[in-house]
Amino acid sequence: MEPQFSEAEQARIEDICRRYPTRQSAVMAVLWLAQEKFGALSPPVLRLVAETLGIPTSHVEGVATFYTMYLTERKGKYLLELCTCFTCGECGGREMWDYLMQKLQLNDEGVSPDGLFWLREAECLGACDTPPVLQIEGRRMVFNLTPEKADQVIDMLRRGELPPFESVPVRNSSPQ
Repeated sequence: MEPQFSEAEQARIEDICRRYPTRQSAVMAVLWLAQEKFGALSPPVLRLVAETLGIPTSHVEGVATFYTMYLTERKGKYLLELCTCFTCGECGGREMWDYLMQKLQLNDEGVSPDGLFWLREAECLGACDTPPVLQIEGRRMVFNLTPEKADQVIDMLRRGELPPFESVPVRNSSPQ
């Protein structure tokens, strides 16, 4: 069965398209909506997005494969992205990578034996003052990650719960 958008989703897509100068300009927002609905952007889902926007499938595929936030395949139920760029890497990110690999018994593709977790490295997540940083499903961030925090997050995800939203901590560097 081919993927489809509901009438409500189609109305939402039309609302999104009205915010852009062309329908092609809305491709990123519509891809995100499709990924939220279908879990991954398989070839049939990419075709659906292209048809819905009236643009070439090749353009939609190009955007989906260029940006790492879009998943053309899903390897685990929960995608965990650990920043290992310079700051996070030097401030515990590499050690957290090793910890998560061992704790979750991840294979060479970063997938746990139960298929619940998929770990991959992330380029900078924009929180260099709170390293290391873990992003969950592209929507939740865990700052100042420690083994204890990682254990709490893993336990929550095993229960089917996302950790609560946490704002990026902002440190006031001006003198009082």
